[in-house]
Amino acid sequence: MLIELENRIKKILREKFPESQGIQSLSISLPPPHIKGNYSIAWPMSAAKHLKKSPLEIAGEAALLIKDDSISDCEAVPPGFVNFTVKDEFCFREILSLNEKQQKYFCLSPFTGAVNLEFVSANPTGPLHLASGRAAAIGDSLARILEFVGCKVSREYYVNDAGRQVEILGLSLKARFEGKEPPENGYRGEYLLKMAKNLPRKDCSRWGNKDFSEFAISKIIKMHKTDLAAFGVEFDNWFLESELHKKSWLKKTLEKIKRKKLIYEKDGALWFGSGAKGRGDKDRVLVKSDGRNTYFLSDIAYHLNKSSRGFKHIIDIWGADHHGYVPRMKAALGALIPEIDFRIIIHQLVLLKKESEKVKMSKREGRFISLKELVEEVGKDAGRFFFVMRSPNSHLNFDIGLARKKSNENPVYYVQYVHARICSIFSKARLDGAKMVRPAEVELSDEEKRLAVKVLWFEKILQTCIEDLSPHHLTSYLVELAGLFHSFYDTCRVLDPQNPEKTYIRMKLIEGVRFAIKSGLGLLGVSAPEKM
Repeated sequence: MLIELENRIKKILREKFPESQGIQSLSISLPPPHIKGNYSIAWPMSAAKHLKKSPLEIAGEAALLIKDDSISDCEAVPPGFVNFTVKDEFCFREILSLNEKQQKYFCLSPFTGAVNLEFVSANPTGPLHLASGRAAAIGDSLARILEFVGCKVSREYYVNDAGRQVEILGLSLKARFEGKEPPENGYRGEYLLKMAKNLPRKDCSRWGNKDFSEFAISKIIKMHKTDLAAFGVEFDNWFLESELHKKSWLKKTLEKIKRKKLIYEKDGALWFGSGAKGRGDKDRVLVKSDGRNTYFLSDIAYHLNKSSRGFKHIIDIWGADHHGYVPRMKAALGALIPEIDFRIIIHQLVLLKKESEKVKMSKREGRFISLKELVEEVGKDAGRFFFVMRSPNSHLNFDIGLARKKSNENPVYYVQYVHARICSIFSKARLDGAKMVRPAEVELSDEEKRLAVKVLWFEKILQTCIEDLSPHHLTSYLVELAGLFHSFYDTCRVLDPQNPEKTYIRMKLIEGVRFAIKSGLGLLGVSAPEKM
C-alpha cells in the first residue's frame, strides 16, 4: 500500500511541479508519536530553493493535491511538512489484504537480473570468529530479504586456498605434527594441535608442506560449513581461488586489461593504470617484479568470473580491514565491466562483552571466542538478531549476558514473545469458539490505528533495508512493533464475547502483527516460537 501511495503522490507532484527536482527521492515517513497524522512527507523543504517558494507554501499546495478518498485529513505544518491521516476503513482493508496475500502483498522489485552476494569468505586458517559471524548474519539476512521480494540471489563464499597465508598454515600444522612450535608468524591455535593429533602418522611422514596445507584447508573448510549451518547459513557456492589459476582466469584478466590499455610496466612490475585514467584511485601492482601475482589481480579475475556466470548485480561484504581496498576494486571493475552493478558493504568490528568486561581476541595467537562457541552459549536466534542490530558501518558491542536472558530486556526474546502470545490468543479463540462479525463500518481506536499503521510500515522497512543494503532497520522495526502490541494488549480486550465486531477487528489486526513478526524474524534467520 505505502509504495503505491508514495508513487501516486510523486506522480501528482510531478504534474503540479514539473520543474522541481528531488520528487523521485520523495519518501513517506512516520511522524513522531506526538504529531497528528499517520504519515508525513518532508519534500517541500528540499524543493523550496529550486521552486523559489517557502517550504510551508509548497506544503500547503501539496496537501490540497494529494488528499483523496483514502486520506481523511491532510495538512501543512511548519517548517514545511505535509502530515496526513489515512481513513480507518482504508487502513483496515489493507490489513485484510496483507493477511490474505501475505508475501504477495508487497510490490518491491529492486533488482532485475541475478544477484551474487558474497560474504564471510574468511581465510581458511582457523575457526570462524565473531566478525565472520556478523558478516554471515548480515549477508544471509540480506539475501533472505531480497529473495522475499522476488530477487534471484546466489550466496557465495570465496575460499582463499592459495597464497602465503596458506603456506604458513601448512608450516604451522607440520610443526605441530613434529612436536615443535609453529614459526614466528605462524598459527598457534589449539585447533591445529587437535588436527595434528588426528593426522595419520605413517602417511604424513612423507608429506611436504603443500600436503599439510591442503589437509588443513580441507578440514577447516569442513569446520566452517558445519559452524555456518548451525548458524542457519547455507551457501549456494563455495568458490576456490585455486580454480582461477587452474582455468587461467588470471591470464585472461591480464589480457583484457591490456586490451583496454590500462596496464603498464614499471620497475619490472606490471601496474593497473587506474589513477592515470581518472578512475579515482592510484595505480596498483598486478604482477610483482619477481613474477608473482598480487591479490589485486586475483580479485579482479574473480569478479570477472562472476560476471561471466551471468550475474548483473555483485554485492560483496568485507571486514573493516578491507576498507582501503574499496576504491581500487571499484576503479578496476568500473573500467573492465562497467555494465555490472557492483556494491561493497563494509562491516565494522565486534566487541564482545562478558560479565561487563571486554574480551580481547587474536586469531593468529588462538585467543578468541569462535562463532561456534558463541552460538553454543547464547543460541542461534540471539546470535543472529544481535549481530544485525546495528548498521554494518557501526561497531557492535555484543553483550553475552543480555543475549542469554529470558526476559523482555533481551530484544529477541521480547519480539518472539509477542508471536507466542498472539498464537496463544488464536488457540484460545478456536477453543472457545469466539464469535466474530465483520462490521459494516470500521472505526479504529487510537491504539488499534497505531498498531495497524505500524504493521503496514513493514513494506517500507523492507524497502529501506534493500536501499541501504542493511537488515538492521528490520530489528528496530520488530522491537517497535512488539512495543506497540504490548501497549495495545494492555489496553484492548481482543476476545470480547459481548462485541463480536470488535473481536473481528482486533483478531485481524493481531493476525497482521503475527505475520509481520514471523516474517521479519524469518528474514533475520530467527525462529518465531508458538509457545514460550
